[in-house]
Amino acid sequence: MRKNMKILSAAIVAASLLAGVGYYQTAMADSSTTSPGSTNDPIVTKSYVDQKISEALGTGTGADSGTSSSKLEVVTVPIGKKLIVEDGGEVIVRAGKAIAYSPDVNGLSDLTDGLDIAPGKAVANNHLILFPRAGRGVEADPAQKNGLTVLVRGKYNIQ
Repeated sequence: MRKNMKILSAAIVAASLLAGVGYYQTAMADSSTTSPGSTNDPIVTKSYVDQKISEALGTGTGADSGTSSSKLEVVTVPIGKKLIVEDGGEVIVRAGKAIAYSPDVNGLSDLTDGLDIAPGKAVANNHLILFPRAGRGVEADPAQKNGLTVLVRGKYNIQ
């Protein structure tokens, strides 16, 4: 009877070890598929995440759909068109002669000189211009032959 008890104990220990090893291998296999960099958990770049967030928020690219960015974007404004900037946007005129546009009597904020630019007045090149309200913008001076090249930060469109 003692011999049978030893065999039974050995069988129980062996079965327990096999079950434990099987559980360990299953647990390790599950954790390896979710480790960073694996096919089930890929590592992505910041620019990819930013792009997906931008797509989810619906901020398209290109001047026709409107653009919103925290960095300065180079934009060309053709003669006869207006660059309309949303509130809080900023513009720096780099090339060409610009004229302030506003649908009302209020103008644009020239942060470089600390002045208010009235609608229809010239906007100085290389000055930081703030658009305190939406619907205001700049347009190319009709007396020149070429359009404008500006740097824009914030949401805008060309009309």
